[in-house]
Amino acid sequence: MSKNKFRFKMNPNKNKPDAEQPQEQTAPEVEAVEPQEVESAEPQPAEVDETEALKQQLADAQAAVEKEKKEYLFLMADFDNFRKRTLKEKADLIRNGGEAAMKGLLPILDDFERGLEAINSSSDADAVKEGMQLIYNKFVKYLEQNGVKAMDSTGADFNDELHEAVALVPGDPDNKGKVIDTLQRGYMLNDKVLRHAKVAVGQ
Repeated sequence: MSKNKFRFKMNPNKNKPDAEQPQEQTAPEVEAVEPQEVESAEPQPAEVDETEALKQQLADAQAAVEKEKKEYLFLMADFDNFRKRTLKEKADLIRNGGEAAMKGLLPILDDFERGLEAINSSSDADAVKEGMQLIYNKFVKYLEQNGVKAMDSTGADFNDELHEAVALVPGDPDNKGKVIDTLQRGYMLNDKVLRHAKVAVGQ
């Protein structure tokens, strides 16, 4: 028999490890996906009601803002008119504030004119003196009615808020710091110094 008669063909992959042998490929597993419900594009009734409510609130807020704006503009116009009127009244008061005071002095001026005529035509000095005294008293009364009063300075303690010292008189220690003589009377207008009194003060 020939030596080649019983020769077998050898599988080249037979003796190789399993890792090197080609493996069968399996199809990838596909996960089943459950069908989802597709939301409807149309708004639901609750959403429509909420939208309408928000629109109404916005419209109400805009109307309220417009109302407040108009009221603010009216208020500013009224304030501007008040300011202009006040400035005008203040200017008139400054310009004509002394009108009443000057008008009240006119009767006294009339008395002085009559007194001067009496001096020229009368030889009675006592009568002229009495007339001048009456006019003076009338004038002092008018000043007091308008809040003007004379200060009683002589004999009082010296007060730099009321008095102006124009002379120092040495002498009795008891008169130190006191008004010895009033050289020019001071006057008060209500509670305010209208004119300081010029005085001589004991030293």
